[in-house]
Amino acid sequence: MDKNEAIAETPVRPRSRRGKLAAVLVLLQVLALVGVALSYYAVSWYGQDVRVKTVPVDPRDLLYGDYVNLSYEISEVSPGLWKGSPDGVKRGQTVYVAVAPTADGTYALAGAYDRKPAVTPENAVLIKGRASSDWAVQNWQMRVNYGIEKYYVPENTGKALEDKADRLIVRLKVAPWGQAKIEGLVERE
Repeated sequence: MDKNEAIAETPVRPRSRRGKLAAVLVLLQVLALVGVALSYYAVSWYGQDVRVKTVPVDPRDLLYGDYVNLSYEISEVSPGLWKGSPDGVKRGQTVYVAVAPTADGTYALAGAYDRKPAVTPENAVLIKGRASSDWAVQNWQMRVNYGIEKYYVPENTGKALEDKADRLIVRLKVAPWGQAKIEGLVERE
């Protein structure tokens, strides 16, 4: 019997418990990565179109090129629109902002909450954001960041967008769970 025949006749051992556990762990990691990627695309698939007014500024990132910093009208929450806890919120705390359609086709702030509300104003869309600083309900505004404050643009086009700052509207897709994604910038008519 030569060496190859001996190898061919060696019985195949069933996987050990440790090997099965390792395979399951690898599979779970792969599924988690796929889930993260799919959640980004799910915003486009299931999201509702929302258009908001903005005022961009044109900085430059050495690694990524031109981008436009976007500041939204819906980012400033006045005390009168706060529907959450009378104690306010802490920096980084999740905030849900309800935006409702206006006559000009854009969406404006309709209310802000520290928890996802069961009932929202009619035709409102909820956008999930984070408080940019500690805020107690006083006579000043709270600032909310949505994770869509930067929009990367082709090289050398940021300046042209900056010049149109007062006429730009951001097209968003907002998923039912509140995640927002920029679909594009359009010039107001």
